[in-house]
Amino acid sequence: MASGNYQDTISASVRQPGPHPEMRMPQLQPQLINIALHVLAGSAAIGLGLFLLAMAKGTPAHRRHGRQFAWLTLLVCATAAVGNVLFGYRPVFAVLTVLVLYQLLSGWRAIYTRDAGPQAVDGAMTAAALAAGLLILLRLRQDASGQQAIVVLSSLGGLATIVVYDSARWLFPRRWHGVLWRYEHIYKLLASLFAMLSAAAGNLLRVGQPWTQLAPSLLGLLCIAWFWRRQYRQEAARAGAR
Repeated sequence: MASGNYQDTISASVRQPGPHPEMRMPQLQPQLINIALHVLAGSAAIGLGLFLLAMAKGTPAHRRHGRQFAWLTLLVCATAAVGNVLFGYRPVFAVLTVLVLYQLLSGWRAIYTRDAGPQAVDGAMTAAALAAGLLILLRLRQDASGQQAIVVLSSLGGLATIVVYDSARWLFPRRWHGVLWRYEHIYKLLASLFAMLSAAAGNLLRVGQPWTQLAPSLLGLLCIAWFWRRQYRQEAARAGAR
């Protein structure tokens, strides 16, 4: 996620004409600082997230590194939001910011709610995500090739799917939550990780768009399916041992 393509932002600042280059530097510095923080936090979050995939789950180390991943991802989302608000709105990065942030917070909340199911704060987050998604949809403008719209609409579709599910959770029997929270945690945290990979691909890869940006999402779905299958088999094995 970012306020725009990093290379375009920096190149444009170098090419911009004007009689007093030294006067432009104070205006440019906040944007470059924001981009630097975003790139560093995003790189660290993605690297740590991939490392967490290989770790044993439920251990103290997993929980500790999971908290670090959450804080890094929050910094990624914060700098992306600042970039979109102050330095140039881009629908594709706006929707990825909302998607990653909501998946992160909702997936993290699943650890604490567990059997209890959704609480008032979860309902407030769902309503906020829905409102943000609708605002992005209203502001959507398709570019000449339609590539940006494909990524934006697919990301909005992912956000809508999660919002619908989270809204339906309020109707679930309470006993369901004790089982489903693990699957929610897996889906939402992995989805936030691969959404960041998708945003990184959108910034770094100039060829093959929008498919190079959609490919990480497909890879993420395959990864989620694998972890869901493993979780189901572990639960079935525990049930059979009783």
